[in-house]
Amino acid sequence: MLIAMVTSREQDGTRVARVLHDEVGQVLSAVGLQLDVLKLDLQDRVPEIVTRTTEIQQMLERAITQVRGLSYELNPAIVERAGLQFAMERLCGKYRDQFRGKFRLQYDPAVRLPLGPSNAIYKITELALDNVIAHANATQLEVIARAGTRGATIDIKDNGVGFDPSHIDPRSAGLGLMLMAHHGLQAGVQYTLKSSPGNGTLVRIRYRAAGV
Repeated sequence: MLIAMVTSREQDGTRVARVLHDEVGQVLSAVGLQLDVLKLDLQDRVPEIVTRTTEIQQMLERAITQVRGLSYELNPAIVERAGLQFAMERLCGKYRDQFRGKFRLQYDPAVRLPLGPSNAIYKITELALDNVIAHANATQLEVIARAGTRGATIDIKDNGVGFDPSHIDPRSAGLGLMLMAHHGLQAGVQYTLKSSPGNGTLVRIRYRAAGV
């Protein structure tokens, strides 16, 4: 039930993101173009209009940037629109601003995966980073994506307080862990969790194409 609710919320976010990106963003861009036309039509008769329209266009550009940023944050389809590497860089940039410590992203450009596994990797990484920020009390965090034979491995590692995974009851596991398993199962992506008290946590995500 909880997973269904989260999935429904993601779908709502996708719809809102598309409206922001495809409709609101386009309207704002069209307004900027109309201001160019207005400036050309009136600049000889009303010279001061050049300065005024330029100021308005600068405000529009800032608004367009903000709308696109919101669209990317709301839209799980960022991977489809921009690719996994860009999506991961943007995701890590967001968490880097929240993390009080050293945050490192190392992404191998040779990582090339189908859309389904890429989406799952993005979502699992997001959930893992959520957990680090909320619970780990870490000072070092790194995300490393490495290409392999027809697949890839992504490690999310921190030096935080850690925990004992054997003490987690699968029937009452946190929503984050449940969603990690759900996203991985849906796309054929495996993830493992290694942690112990005082020794941080490693989340390893693996994808291998069928037959490998």
